[in-house]
Amino acid sequence: MEETRQGTGTPHMAAANLRHCVRCGLPETYETIEFDANGVCNICNQRKFKEEKIDWSSRKEMFDDVIEQYRGKGEYDCIVPFSGGKDSTFTLYHLITEYKVKPLVIQFDHGFMRQTLRENNQRTFKKLGVDVLSFTPNWHVVKRLMKEALIRKGDFCWHCHTGIFSYPMQIAIKYSTPLVIWGEPSSEYTAYFDYRDDEIEEVDETRFNRFVNLGITAEDMKGMIENDFDLDPRDLTPFTYPELRDLKRLRYRSICLGSFIPWDVRKQSQLIMDKLGWKGDDVEGMPPGEIYSYEKIECAMQGVRDYIKFLKRGYGRVTQMTALDIRSGHMTKEQADKLICAYEGKKPPSLEIFLEYLQMSEAEFNEIVEKTVVPPFRPDFSCKDCAKKTHDFHTWYRETK
Repeated sequence: MEETRQGTGTPHMAAANLRHCVRCGLPETYETIEFDANGVCNICNQRKFKEEKIDWSSRKEMFDDVIEQYRGKGEYDCIVPFSGGKDSTFTLYHLITEYKVKPLVIQFDHGFMRQTLRENNQRTFKKLGVDVLSFTPNWHVVKRLMKEALIRKGDFCWHCHTGIFSYPMQIAIKYSTPLVIWGEPSSEYTAYFDYRDDEIEEVDETRFNRFVNLGITAEDMKGMIENDFDLDPRDLTPFTYPELRDLKRLRYRSICLGSFIPWDVRKQSQLIMDKLGWKGDDVEGMPPGEIYSYEKIECAMQGVRDYIKFLKRGYGRVTQMTALDIRSGHMTKEQADKLICAYEGKKPPSLEIFLEYLQMSEAEFNEIVEKTVVPPFRPDFSCKDCAKKTHDFHTWYRETK
């Protein structure tokens, strides 16, 4: 039987009970979740398969072959999309130190990069000695895209996700570099793809349309906003996935390093801290200190994103990260429940800044999010419990100052 609980003590918990995985605690509102007859979720079962059934030595040999197949075939050996977070930093470090490749690092700046991240990036690029292209889209366009995605899908991050996954593919074509290497596979967190699948997960247009772009293409977005926004159609180019014929002509591969080596975020985060001087940071709504200092430090609006997820689905990033730690044996379920009770679902201080960007009241925000709530969860929008400000909150860009 699945675990059922009334809540974990947070003021936002729904009156209706949610079923939870008996092992990791993920709720029934989690994307792609299913429970087996014993109440264990499919994400946990994927993890078990990853640990017990995959021949990682064979997977490494497969990756070795891919690297050698593409080495020297383009202007660079590979493209490495790079946010500066733990996963992309480790991926770049691993490729440089283990394979001695010449990569082109592509950074899509979503507009909310924090100072600690920028300092990490500078250290990483200089210590590893790599070529870097960084692109920042038009802020006026970004704000309009954020608002439209929030209204349509209850997720303002459309511009970020589509840009991060489409722009490096455009650069691969422009620089005639057919191999693109990402970090962790989606199988670490969801069941959109499965470690148990026979095929290696490809970061391609199918994946892009399945869960990256929220079901909204750049052409769709153009039609949604062009009547009330002075839009040049070229403004949406950075968010447009390249034509398949152009990628096939390039004979491209777009793969995750984590499909070929066992992904371990804690171990890898410690490695880049030791080798590159990479530093973690506090994130709104997450436990302070070192426990999750490596997680999602890239974005000043991360607290808002996690808050929206909680209002829609009844869980936030604390639940997601503790579930990962339970599966990997780093934490007990009792320890996880205490963290969830203490930190989950609190209103982030950055919400005020976010609403300034979109010229929207909190009441309008709540009304929009309420339309996207996933049953049986029911949020309490009247709660005033707030998360603490991060140390760099005062440095974040404000529209009114």
